[in-house]
Amino acid sequence: MPLFIQNRRIDCISSTAELFDKYPHLKENARVFRSKPLADIDPKQLLYVQQREFAATTPADDCVSVIGSDDATTCHLVVLRHTGSGAVCLAHCDGSSTWSEVPRLVKAVTSLSDVSNDGRLELHLVGGFDDESKASHKLSLNILIAFQNHKEDIHLETCCITEMNDIIVDGTHRPVVYGICVNVKSGDVVPASFTYKGPAEELRSARTFTGGQMADIYDSSQRLVKIGPCKWSPNLDIAFWLSQDDDTILKYLSTSPMAEPPYFVQHTKSTIQFILEHPNSDSLFPASQPQLYQRTESGDWERIVQQ
Repeated sequence: MPLFIQNRRIDCISSTAELFDKYPHLKENARVFRSKPLADIDPKQLLYVQQREFAATTPADDCVSVIGSDDATTCHLVVLRHTGSGAVCLAHCDGSSTWSEVPRLVKAVTSLSDVSNDGRLELHLVGGFDDESKASHKLSLNILIAFQNHKEDIHLETCCITEMNDIIVDGTHRPVVYGICVNVKSGDVVPASFTYKGPAEELRSARTFTGGQMADIYDSSQRLVKIGPCKWSPNLDIAFWLSQDDDTILKYLSTSPMAEPPYFVQHTKSTIQFILEHPNSDSLFPASQPQLYQRTESGDWERIVQQ
């Protein structure tokens, strides 16, 4: 169980409340973290990670300075970094397959690091809130246990999760922090929100909406965003949702209807419309090849047309 806090191995825990009781400095660190102002991120330096995605790179990357993600309610945002190499990974986890995802995140960082050199793996967890269904608490605990059971020694530095990321607004529980970013060179992790969520925002949302598993979206060796190929079956029944009111969509398509950002419903409808316009996902991936995007000199992501 090699998860450490202040260089001490963590005891077995059965709840987040027990974790914060045993390690009160985590609670204070979470209060400090959630009080920080939202970072203003230049999209031309950003690699954005959507739900059920992760991306990893190193400080040598001249195309990506910041990795970020937001719109997390019950979801958790995970940053893992090796302090020696500076290799860093950010993931947006929704609990779909935590036990298989955590080893992939560790491997993404260690494969970019010479772990025999000085340095250690440091973990930052942000997300969830005190939701009525306790989905956040379950995910918090599963992520902690999954890292605790990993063979690598991992040091928990930031733990702003569930009850420590909760605020009551007009009688409703909500997350304090919905999004974060990590500076690839310094390793600093701070709260953030984003207006640009591309490239291929609708395609990536459709992949998640139709049940896609956790995806690695970035090839740091080639500096390419890589999407797919992914598959979904034609399902015209989902057109039903386009005619429903906001409350109905929130009730049935969100894990946390009262805590979603204001654009949740419109984003969901746009994703469904995209799927209806592309009922056969094969058409989006000629010759079953992924969509590839490279950073242009102006800082935008541009799709590479493959022959």
